[in-house]
Amino acid sequence: MLLTSKDLAETPKIRRLNIINAITGIKPANLIGTISPDSKTNLAIISNVVHIGSNPAHMGYISRPKRQTLNNIRKSGFFTINHVHESFIEQAHYTSAKFESGVSEFEQCALSEEYIDNFPVPFVKESLVKTGLKLKEIIPIKSNETWLVIGQILLLQIPDKTLADNGYIDMEKLGGIGVSGLNNYYRLKKIKSMPYARTNELPKFKKQQTKTS
Repeated sequence: MLLTSKDLAETPKIRRLNIINAITGIKPANLIGTISPDSKTNLAIISNVVHIGSNPAHMGYISRPKRQTLNNIRKSGFFTINHVHESFIEQAHYTSAKFESGVSEFEQCALSEEYIDNFPVPFVKESLVKTGLKLKEIIPIKSNETWLVIGQILLLQIPDKTLADNGYIDMEKLGGIGVSGLNNYYRLKKIKSMPYARTNELPKFKKQQTKTS
């Protein structure tokens, strides 16, 4: 199937939304924890968390405008990013429901708030990988009126057994999951570890035969 921009514009909304959300491939599933000025906690599943830099350590995600998560981050200056695991996919997924302002997704979806090392925003206790961030920038993306939210990592919790001496994290051991589109979840399985790529160590590749559609 070949789709032009005209075809996409004429595609029914839900079908188009599902296609465009899926073509980026399997993405990490995370829960972003925040808190309002009146101490109301908020939790939102996000599939567009990205690495920004390692020194200093920064992460970011794309936000739609007028989201409670974004409002809380603007006001408090802090947020948490928590890995989603297979054991609580359903609970994590339903944090995307449009609850009324002031209603905590932690409570509605039976997930536990956890405060670590006096960090002012809750983590998800059920998550094995937890990151606490301080807001650094909110950058407007004018082409579709979204925002790139960037935070600096202040706190990071990872199970010792999943962290190798060289710093690699075994996502399969963690029971990590990925998401395609808005509601299709996948298990993660390690296939292979590759060395750092150097031009003087380039293997002799052969082109693979491609199948026609």
